[in-house]
Amino acid sequence: MVIDSRSFFSSYFSKNSKAAPLAVFRILFGLVMLFSISRFAYNGWIETLYLAPSFHFHYAGLAFIKVPGVYIYLIFAVCGLAALMISIGFKYRLASVVFFISFTYIELLDKTYYLNHYYFISIIGFLLIFLPAHSTYSIDAYKDDSIIREYIPKWTIDVIKLMLAIVYFYAGLAKLNPDWMFRAMPLAIWLPSKFNLPLLGSLMHETWMHYLFSWGGALYDLSIVFFLMWKPTRVFAFIMVVIFHLLTRILFPIGMFPYIMIFSTLIFFDANFHEKILAAISNILKLKPGVFQNDQAYQSSFLNLFTLPTLILFMIFQILFPLRSLAYPGSVYWTEQGYRFSWRVMLMEKTAYANFKIVNGENGKRFYVQNDDFLSPVQEKQMSTQPDFILAYGQYLGKHFTEQGHENVEVYVESYAALNGRKNQPFIDPKANLMKLDYRSLCKSHIIPLND
Repeated sequence: MVIDSRSFFSSYFSKNSKAAPLAVFRILFGLVMLFSISRFAYNGWIETLYLAPSFHFHYAGLAFIKVPGVYIYLIFAVCGLAALMISIGFKYRLASVVFFISFTYIELLDKTYYLNHYYFISIIGFLLIFLPAHSTYSIDAYKDDSIIREYIPKWTIDVIKLMLAIVYFYAGLAKLNPDWMFRAMPLAIWLPSKFNLPLLGSLMHETWMHYLFSWGGALYDLSIVFFLMWKPTRVFAFIMVVIFHLLTRILFPIGMFPYIMIFSTLIFFDANFHEKILAAISNILKLKPGVFQNDQAYQSSFLNLFTLPTLILFMIFQILFPLRSLAYPGSVYWTEQGYRFSWRVMLMEKTAYANFKIVNGENGKRFYVQNDDFLSPVQEKQMSTQPDFILAYGQYLGKHFTEQGHENVEVYVESYAALNGRKNQPFIDPKANLMKLDYRSLCKSHIIPLND
């Protein structure tokens, strides 16, 4: 049997679905983002993470993105306001653009604070710009009947599902490595410290529990989307989502990520489920029945004609980009080349130290640097374990001391690291003058290969 691919895609992209799932997703996403941003400000992290440090680690090619002084408070306020506007569906398109730009700007200020769920939020923020998530149960639709659509293109909901599938699949695929599967690392290091947990605490030192969590986590990530997609197992799968993410939240300090994944997976439920949620919201807000009903067909527009090819290319990029680590030599967990933006979640315990030496290249005079003179404790910890951080910081030190009047400055580092319970071993070539290395090099020559 030969399948006509053109006919298949034409048929798929012409299908419609009720707008309720996307509306619920929009409401919950906006509320969770508003809470997350407010929490960040309330805890004083804007000051401690962005204003207090004198040096920030930039992403390659993005050094022009800098902390704008006290105006960063304004950026956080704008981001929070945009999140609220997304949730209530007020000026939705504008709010989505502003949220994506402001949140991504904050995320790119310092890669010290990179987290997978920050990247996920930026991706969702970008997708929402193009999706008709305000077609129902929004202020925009309430004020303008022409926006109301009970049915929207099915793919506008499926693209969120696909993004979740990518996250889970790559998270599961990354766990299929020898450390995770055959050494239960790094869980064998982390779990024993949770001995004070009720019920499970006494089991946290048991080797079989470490392997149960390791193998169970890999199986969960690789299979959960399939169970969510199949209606007979959907409720069971969602219960597993809740248990899994709440358990990881209890065991590990991973912020808002568990809650983001829990509410996101609701989009796999049928429209009837989401309509009940919207009906409950209607009762709370005392909205008249039928206020968001409109049987008009979803109309194509220039935006829609531009949206589909844009999002197809974007999703292809999301599928391929996590694979870039295959282009680099050595263990990705040691070199961390291609590690970020690839959905590798909590896969390594890496301890290290880096002692920087400033040398006069002509007379050999030298002195060592106190890292805490330049870096916060969080920055120093991240720097010592990641080769690109070490190189960037070393070059910063070279420029700093050159500007201070030192001549013929060369920068070297004595660095050792331990990965997933292994013994300390040399990490960065101590003979490599960091000032002479190309930060943009794809294969960092200053990294000493892992001796495993």
